[in-house]
Amino acid sequence: MEDFRRVADAIAAEITSGRLRPGDRLPPQRVFARRHGIASSTAARVYQELTRRGLTVGEVGRGTFVRAAAPLPEPALAEPATGRIDLELNYPVVPGQAELIAGGIGPLLRPDVLESATRPVGAAGTPAARTAAAGLLARGEWRPDPERLLFAGNGRQAVAAAIAATVPPGGRLGVEEFTYPVLKGIAARLGVTLVPLRVDAHGLDPAAIEAADSLRAVYLQPTMHNPLSLSMPPERRAEVAALLARLDLPAIEDSVWSFLREDLPPLAAFAPERTILVDSLSKRLAPGLSLGFAVMPAPAVAGVAAALRSGGWTPMRFAVEAATRWLTDETARAIAQAKRDDAAARQALAARCLAGFAVRSDPRSYYCWWELPSPWRADTFVAAAARHGIAVTPAAAFAAGRAPAPNAVRLALASPPAPVLAQALTTLAGLARSTPHDQLAE
Repeated sequence: MEDFRRVADAIAAEITSGRLRPGDRLPPQRVFARRHGIASSTAARVYQELTRRGLTVGEVGRGTFVRAAAPLPEPALAEPATGRIDLELNYPVVPGQAELIAGGIGPLLRPDVLESATRPVGAAGTPAARTAAAGLLARGEWRPDPERLLFAGNGRQAVAAAIAATVPPGGRLGVEEFTYPVLKGIAARLGVTLVPLRVDAHGLDPAAIEAADSLRAVYLQPTMHNPLSLSMPPERRAEVAALLARLDLPAIEDSVWSFLREDLPPLAAFAPERTILVDSLSKRLAPGLSLGFAVMPAPAVAGVAAALRSGGWTPMRFAVEAATRWLTDETARAIAQAKRDDAAARQALAARCLAGFAVRSDPRSYYCWWELPSPWRADTFVAAAARHGIAVTPAAAFAAGRAPAPNAVRLALASPPAPVLAQALTTLAGLARSTPHDQLAE
């Protein structure tokens, strides 16, 4: 008897169309049978068929629920990627993190708690949230003052607010010669001019800061620099901090990837009265959980708070309340540790697949900076990789100035499943061993 499959097809169509959404509860089987004019045994087979197809999930004592759609082979995390294997976007996801995150959200869904969690909140968040975030950001003997901590909707908004509060329109912001690409767009919209500063093997060169004219602030990534994976040693941080003090120059420290290297104190520990430290949850926890943090000197709090309000960059209270739970129940720390282990495993995989090539990285990073062999140019390599269904990022995307970018690409290792990543890296290695002429279409 195929009646149960026709009924299952009808329910599946409702799920596909969105009329039934992830998390919706199906009625008890006896109620479902009565509504559809079928026997209870047929209803049971319908529910079994929906579960077999991966469309629903049963929870003992609670019922049957529509489950979330299966993840795509490559996650759509920002703009849709053109490549089937995405080595452009870098959002790490580890097994079991959804279950850990769900534990923190569950208590917020009680009606009495939800009423409070959906009220407005300002950039200062709540006292409990500031205390929890200060604990998360602490490194070694450095712990930020919760009263100097503000929240943004995400890390990019925290960066934008810090720039808006320190650099006026038309002002000059010093940045590493290769920098976070989104920063270039933020600066353009704020009317800020980026000044590229030389980077050496230890990170931003202090001499480049001193040689630059009329800087109003410096933006830098001292730990796990994107895209180079460099981390400043403590001696270089102290040198930069002393220079900032002598020049009376503020710094914006992007600390988003610093959870991968907890052994290093932030620049803010060396220059607390000159540094605005920004961080976020999206890399630490999950791509869609965006809450940004900004820790700053006391005199800068009012200006950054004003920038957050005027930019519409203040957080949602639900995100603040959920984050407070994740930060206090060890969820965030457990997931961060799992991601440190994951990054190390992926770096080991990359080292094996790309052995013999000029690849720069840190064994704890989610990035690789690959200086391509001659005669490859970055643009032709990116195009050839795309023809193989792999998306990579050329060095020019990170270049802050107008000087020609090197023939290099950045590989983001976090998004594909490990077997897919291995396949992609092996394909890219084979591509690099050929020549652009070998890849010409007939």
